[in-house]
Amino acid sequence: MERFSIRGLLALVTWLLLMSDAQAQEALVDESIEAQLRQAEQQADIDAVDDQTRRMVQALRRLESDTRRIAAYNAELEPIVDRQAESLSQRQAALESAQATRETLPALTRAMVERLDDWVAADMPFLQEQRRARVTSLESMLSDPGLDDAERLDRTLSAWRAELDYGREMDAWRGMLDGKREVDFLRLGRVGFYYLTNDGREGGVWRAGEQDWNPLDDVARRELQKGLNMARDRRAPELLTLPVSQPLRDASRQEERS
Repeated sequence: MERFSIRGLLALVTWLLLMSDAQAQEALVDESIEAQLRQAEQQADIDAVDDQTRRMVQALRRLESDTRRIAAYNAELEPIVDRQAESLSQRQAALESAQATRETLPALTRAMVERLDDWVAADMPFLQEQRRARVTSLESMLSDPGLDDAERLDRTLSAWRAELDYGREMDAWRGMLDGKREVDFLRLGRVGFYYLTNDGREGGVWRAGEQDWNPLDDVARRELQKGLNMARDRRAPELLTLPVSQPLRDASRQEERS
């Protein structure tokens, strides 16, 4: 009985030792698994950090590329912006000047109408009714509330252009001389102003210095008839030999003073 107990005890110890070794091995396996899991988690963290780093590097490269493009675009825009700024400055100056002009426009327009009135009164007496009516219309226009300053100036300039055009034209028409006799008139710009009776026996040239008509001789009347035919497109243009109403330089100076 005692021998059996010793043997049993030894078996029990052996069994216990075997059991301890298995548990130890199992513990080692568990630790190995845990270590592998921790390593896998660490590797996953490292991979995640690497992915984030790569994304950040890519984003940084895109930003650098965008920055270079924006810098190049700004360099192209800079001269355009400078020109626009200069243009705006010029427009602002023009607006300020226009404002000052608008303030003086009524007085300027009135002065131009008054000068035109003086011009017609002092000029050769051709188409007097038509020209005086034009000036009268301008004088009425100055007090017309339905017109703005720009329209008044435009009409005044138009009237001045019509007067200046007289100095560049050759014109013929039939009208009344001194309100008594019907005659043919010929105007050569502002250099010569003439009349010829219907029968061709009497003709005259207006003398600006004398403010009166001077008679024409036979030769001058024949030249005047040629001039009338030329003005009415009945004869080819040619040189005319006629006395002048005023020297050419005086007519030119008169237009320059306008």
